[in-house]
Amino acid sequence: MAPGSHRPRKHQVIGWREDVALPELAIGHIKAKIDTGARTTALHAEDVEEFWRYGHRWVRFLTPPYHGQDCEPVSARVVDRRAIKNTSGIPQMRIVIHTTLVLGNRHWGIDVSLTDRKEMGFDLILGRTAVRRHGLLVDPGRSFLIGPPKAELISSLNLSPPDTTGQGKPA
Repeated sequence: MAPGSHRPRKHQVIGWREDVALPELAIGHIKAKIDTGARTTALHAEDVEEFWRYGHRWVRFLTPPYHGQDCEPVSARVVDRRAIKNTSGIPQMRIVIHTTLVLGNRHWGIDVSLTDRKEMGFDLILGRTAVRRHGLLVDPGRSFLIGPPKAELISSLNLSPPDTTGQGKPA
């Protein structure tokens, strides 16, 4: 093998749109745009409210899809607040949480920024940091290559159910 070359790896090809799940946020299915031009993953969140729990900053919010007055907020621990450029290239301070992504029959942890995406075509943008180092190649000409998130995988993860009380889970 030539110096500087890499051993070929088997990659899984995904489309520019895929069905994913964020089970810790009570999202069993959501269409995501895979956006390698975006660094950070962004999720549409409404009624975002920060609070303190067990000495840590937490956030409660509504997740897509919304079910009117019956929709319960979920809570997650805040892992960061950072300036993230919006689609116009203007930095805005966003709350960042950590959660589990399920793509087909695979899962891993990702950081997700919460923002208002109601004017956008997708409630979830998967940025490059969420998909890098997972053996994925994005085919920009194809969509939904992986199939829906595997329900049996989601149930086998033994993740804490989302906190819908708005009080936060103990750290």
